[in-house]
Amino acid sequence: MPTMVKPRALKPGSHIRITTPASPLTMEQIADGIKFLEQEGYKVSLGDHVFDKKFYLAGNDETRAADFMAAVRDPSIDCVMFSRGGYGCARLMPYLNLDEIVESGKQICGFSDVTTLHLALNKRGLVTLHTPMMITLSVERVDWVYESLRNILKGENPFVFNSTRAETLVPGSAEGVITGGCMCLMTDSFGTDYELDCKGKIVMIEDVDEQPHRVDAMLTNLLNNGQLQSAAGIVIGEMTGTDEMADEKIGSWPWREIINDRVKPLGIPSVVNFPFGHMKTMLSLPMGVAAKLDADAGRLELLESFTS
Repeated sequence: MPTMVKPRALKPGSHIRITTPASPLTMEQIADGIKFLEQEGYKVSLGDHVFDKKFYLAGNDETRAADFMAAVRDPSIDCVMFSRGGYGCARLMPYLNLDEIVESGKQICGFSDVTTLHLALNKRGLVTLHTPMMITLSVERVDWVYESLRNILKGENPFVFNSTRAETLVPGSAEGVITGGCMCLMTDSFGTDYELDCKGKIVMIEDVDEQPHRVDAMLTNLLNNGQLQSAAGIVIGEMTGTDEMADEKIGSWPWREIINDRVKPLGIPSVVNFPFGHMKTMLSLPMGVAAKLDADAGRLELLESFTS
């Protein structure tokens, strides 16, 4: 693994650029998020193509990538925060200069479809931030979600646990670099230059609106290619909406039971219902830095700083 570049912590007056790398949205959907950032003392600006729309994409691949790279190249900008996920980040890869993004040392913030960018940039050598996005903040969250986001932007510990701890799936403790994210993007990465590597790492897994058999299929993919078996620790968030997506034509299986069936037999320290991802209550966390998983306590602890 390369020596990681750690992004610069933000301070009052830091400049955050909002861009839309995947699916489209409206100003109404990001207004609350912008207000939050401005109240924190940050300057906020929008990319030229934030509100473009082309079917399920926020405009052309080239223009979405151009907005991202323009923010990277602008010396006045300290952080690139994505407006939403959805679908489309993988389509940007031919148009992005990953080395330039890494060398910029800027905070790159988002989750969901942004998992693709986390994997690619972590592999290239940049610590990235798995955070709520503008559309996420259009729905009111509990106070500690905002506190966690505040902290990570400032380079402070984002793991504020004012919530119920995660549930122990397999007891024990493990140390390793944090990787993973949204599971469908993790499995989509195989065969690419930025494919997921779980060996010796703390692997974060969550997803949203996937049918139970698809959750099973993706976990089985991770097992059949030997990835999950090589992990130091496994942190499952929530398969949000999965039980509601069950196809009764082929039968249903609650997602938590699928997790028990596919993950628990590995005997690797693991937890489930960890607050991150598409849950209503989600912590912010850095990707690409070392952490310790205490599966007995249901806690994750950072072992190093994640900003410079």
